[in-house]
Amino acid sequence: MATAYSWNFMVTPTKPSLSWKLSIPSPFTAVNVTRRQNRTARRFVVFATVFHDPKPTVLVAERLGEAGLALLKSFANVDCSYNLNHEELCTKISLCDALIVRSGTKVTREVFERSGGRLKVVGRAGVGIDNVDLSAATEHGCLVVNAPTANTIAAAEHGIALLTAMARNIAQADASIKSGKWQRSKYVGVSLVGKTLAVMGFGKVGSEVARRAKGLGMHVIAHDPYAPADRARAIGVELVTFEEAISTADFISLHMPLTPATSKMFNDESFSQMKKGVRIVNVARGGVIDEEALVRALDSGTVAQAALDVFTEEPPPKDSKLVLHENVTVTPHLGASTTEAQEGVAIEVAEAIVGALKGQLAATAVNAPMLSAEILSELAPFVTLSEKLGRLAVQLVAGGSGVQSVKVTYASARGPDDLDTRLLRAMITKGLIEPISSVFINLVNADFCAKQRGLRITEERILLDGSPENPIEFIQVQIANVESRFSTAMSDSGEIKVEGRVKDGNAHLTKVGSFAVDVSMEGSLILCRQVDQPGMVGSVGSILGEENVNVNFMSVGRIAPRKQAVMTIGVDEEPSKEALKRIRDLPAVEEIVFLKL
Repeated sequence: MATAYSWNFMVTPTKPSLSWKLSIPSPFTAVNVTRRQNRTARRFVVFATVFHDPKPTVLVAERLGEAGLALLKSFANVDCSYNLNHEELCTKISLCDALIVRSGTKVTREVFERSGGRLKVVGRAGVGIDNVDLSAATEHGCLVVNAPTANTIAAAEHGIALLTAMARNIAQADASIKSGKWQRSKYVGVSLVGKTLAVMGFGKVGSEVARRAKGLGMHVIAHDPYAPADRARAIGVELVTFEEAISTADFISLHMPLTPATSKMFNDESFSQMKKGVRIVNVARGGVIDEEALVRALDSGTVAQAALDVFTEEPPPKDSKLVLHENVTVTPHLGASTTEAQEGVAIEVAEAIVGALKGQLAATAVNAPMLSAEILSELAPFVTLSEKLGRLAVQLVAGGSGVQSVKVTYASARGPDDLDTRLLRAMITKGLIEPISSVFINLVNADFCAKQRGLRITEERILLDGSPENPIEFIQVQIANVESRFSTAMSDSGEIKVEGRVKDGNAHLTKVGSFAVDVSMEGSLILCRQVDQPGMVGSVGSILGEENVNVNFMSVGRIAPRKQAVMTIGVDEEPSKEALKRIRDLPAVEEIVFLKL
């Protein structure tokens, strides 16, 4: 201890009942050193001068590009300790203010617990954050950031590389000639010029693939329920529905995130709608393709070839029929693997780490900051309502329509200074974007993500008379300049409009378009426009009952007796397509839509 600290002693008289206490955290520590003695006791006040390094410590647990390391070292002490096992990581973490990992290190709840509150930020050098426990990070007040943009060009280039290699049988011909064969006639390819490429997912990577494919002379169409049509038009790309994209394309390139909505989106049913001889490239996520269905489509000739960089299980099994198929070209998840991309990722994550340690909000943050218990307690039911209204509204948008303009209206007896709606706006943004994106939306990054996607969200207040005890009477979400899957949801002024309020602590949908309804927003919903007549509730309920679909709530809103009505049904399970068809075929039913909340 004497070698670590310099000590100064001051002696003063004190009482005989004495004790010893030592604490090291602060630069100057006062210590009482006393003893019980027959003689007069003295008080020793010890001032410890701690030679404390003001720089934070960053633990880099997996290899990072030199440019990123240099940036970190200019601001912090950097500990590069690679290939740590879990226990070694947990032991080191209490000495670190920040941690940087790739995909190989699991940052579990135990890591955050063992940090003792010192860990302020975790940086993922890449996009996916499946290896970081986000809930635990948020609970422990630790920000999590990633590097989502630096590998865009690398991924797009790899997609084009696979596209051209597949079209000309490069991998198969290379393997053939290296085995001593010369089979020119076997590996006749196809040309790209004049062929139609469907880009499924028109985000950063998808749009860059489209630009390059246009340069190769291809006709490019795209499907993305969120992409602005003007951005697509600017590079000569037409946005179309999912069905039109897969049924007209000669080549299909996948660039969508893996979400519950996109999981196994390419399955037996979607393959059956494609042109015979279509060719598929996937540099996005393996789970968007039903791999067994793809093998069947390849064997039948529906899909002529596939080029895959990603798989449901990575690495895939050695005996994978898909990987071993002669008409499949594969690479081991190399989309971001260029020298330039790795350096870019290193710089991007290092900048985010340094900014977070300086107390700045990171645009690439993927978890929400800690909020006071009072705010969370008051707004909790409205947070749930806001997200579900966003999810409901975006699912009502017809395919091919780009969401660009959203208006949110809050009705409240509170003045603007007494009602902070930033959290609610963030949750509406979360509901609008997350169902069709892999981005995690929170209070930190909601506005950034909306702006990045060309989404303009405006807010209006309706000031009500009455007691301000209840923060909000109702919330209304409107999406303008789009078509709807459920025409009844369109207001008289031509926007998709949904409205909800909190009742007994639960989120309720109270208006769809111009129709008043009242249904708890739990599970999923079926919206059904019908002619108002006796027996409709029983008919629809019977069909759902026969399909073993449990109805938890039902409401009917109508213009007038025997006129049009909207039946809103809360269900615990997803009805089969056959059940929805049976309801749609009822003579009085005019349209129906199923929505997941």
